[in-house]
Amino acid sequence: MPDDACDDAPDDLPDGRSAQPAGLVLVSTPIGNLGDMTARGRQALEAADIILCEDTRHTSHLLSAFGISARMQPLHEHNEDARIPALLDLLRQGKRLVLVSDAGTPLVSDPGYRLVRAAIAAGLPVSAMPGANAAVTALVLSGLPPLPFLFLGFPPPRQAARRAAFGQLRAIERAGLSATLIWHEAPHRLAETLADMADAFGPRAAAVARELTKKFEEVRRGTLSELAAHYATHEARGEISLVVGPPEQADPEDLDGQLRAALATSSVKDAAALVAAATGLPRKTVYARALELSAEAP
Repeated sequence: MPDDACDDAPDDLPDGRSAQPAGLVLVSTPIGNLGDMTARGRQALEAADIILCEDTRHTSHLLSAFGISARMQPLHEHNEDARIPALLDLLRQGKRLVLVSDAGTPLVSDPGYRLVRAAIAAGLPVSAMPGANAAVTALVLSGLPPLPFLFLGFPPPRQAARRAAFGQLRAIERAGLSATLIWHEAPHRLAETLADMADAFGPRAAAVARELTKKFEEVRRGTLSELAAHYATHEARGEISLVVGPPEQADPEDLDGQLRAALATSSVKDAAALVAAATGLPRKTVYARALELSAEAP
């Protein structure tokens, strides 16, 4: 039996619909295909006193598709802080507020985190209706290791900042991080971002997931340099997620070869530091092997 299973009967209303939680409810919406809207999420939208959304025009299309008529208010990065006190007052009055993003799971690269933190701090109820998520969908379709993974939102839009961010991440990998990496990216920046990734991470396996769950869904897999070359000459459209595999562990024979070459001109300590930085292996592991090779040398 799954860990989250229980023997309690579902909390259903007489008409068969699930009872709706009070307070602030985070509802995941489809990332493309309307068929991915969950029954619980739809019921939460129907029962909402107010639906908080990034763009009322976008959410109105979703509500219209399901025949839902509800009061909407915008909540985005520019007004979230100013709106929080009034929204907390509504929650204290017993109003049911539903928060949605334009697509997918709220708060994940979308507004709402500050409101959730404020509601929790005020002791007000917060619940969630899980559903579609573009990053996780891209991950499971990529063919790359699913665990552990690290979702990083959008890369910096400016190239200098983007390259610096990738360099910092590569340094963290050299310190021991080994995870599949996931980003979202705008189509007009895809080619240059892939090129920057290829420079930073090398010939690593990756995937570009585009228009997930939609009619023209595409998942293209290859090395970062192959993908960069493809999208340099093929225009990308739609919503895009990038998945980059973890660094491969260096082959022991290759590690020994690199260490022997470094030991020919450097001390054990310096040789280990150089090779650890180049391979991404833990420095202690590389240093221990460098000591062994140094002891074997005539």
